[in-house]
Amino acid sequence: MNKEIQDFIDYIQLERRYSVHTVSAYCVDIEQFQLFLNENYSINIVDSDFANIRAWIVSLNSQKISNRSINRKISSLKSFYKYHLICQNIDVNPATKVNVLKTEKKLPVFVEEDKMEFLFEELKFSEDYMGVFSKTILDLFYGTGIRVEELVNLKEIDVDTDKLQIKVLGKRNKERIIPISNTVAQQIKLYITLKKETISNAKMSEFLFLTKNGNKVYKKLVYRQVNYYLSLVTTNSKKSPHVLRHTFATHLLNKGADLNAIKEILGHASLSATQIYTHNSIEKLKNVYKQAHPKA
Repeated sequence: MNKEIQDFIDYIQLERRYSVHTVSAYCVDIEQFQLFLNENYSINIVDSDFANIRAWIVSLNSQKISNRSINRKISSLKSFYKYHLICQNIDVNPATKVNVLKTEKKLPVFVEEDKMEFLFEELKFSEDYMGVFSKTILDLFYGTGIRVEELVNLKEIDVDTDKLQIKVLGKRNKERIIPISNTVAQQIKLYITLKKETISNAKMSEFLFLTKNGNKVYKKLVYRQVNYYLSLVTTNSKKSPHVLRHTFATHLLNKGADLNAIKEILGHASLSATQIYTHNSIEKLKNVYKQAHPKA
């Protein structure tokens, strides 16, 4: 990795405090472009121009890379050159005039309300540690819409079952307060009690969710548990924590919740990110219309 790339990675990691996943994605994108420049132009990335970037985009497109993935790479380059422009290492940002490619809007995958009701009301969870653990994380995902990274990093001190709220550290280290229902609060209390009875060193950890061995829970375990239980109630191809986040937002919107309120709960930076859930509601209205109207 050359110095210019390393300086940028250090900046977004140490100063901007981007997530590990985001830093890794930026690093891969920028190094891929540098490799392309090495193979085709023998120039350093800070010496490239608009034509070089366009040639790379054409190359990516010829490799059948999706427009969505190419747009992410364009965004990475724009951020990279913006940083070096501010640092006065370059005179102009060659990526400024690069336009993003058109992409199809994918509707968020969610689980229908009746299936979620069956999951929590009819499905039997075991009363051992993993059963209560799984029920609690499902309750939290569906009851708050938090991200999987936010759940695994949730600390016990951040949960206030008396005030019915949790404090979450989201993207870009932004904190937000999310209300929880009394049902979710009682489930969390049940889990904490069982955790302290089951895991001898539970008091030594500040994190809410622990494995049976007393270690901080990891994302793969959470994914596995969510996938298993969603498989029992839905045939959706996607059965992840993020599907429960989509489900939470979609069901709120269907019940008449304010879009701005949903935006704040989800921790979206802009309303445009939240508006995608309105498409699901419109599709629901279309289906109702087709089923009910005599001339539909």
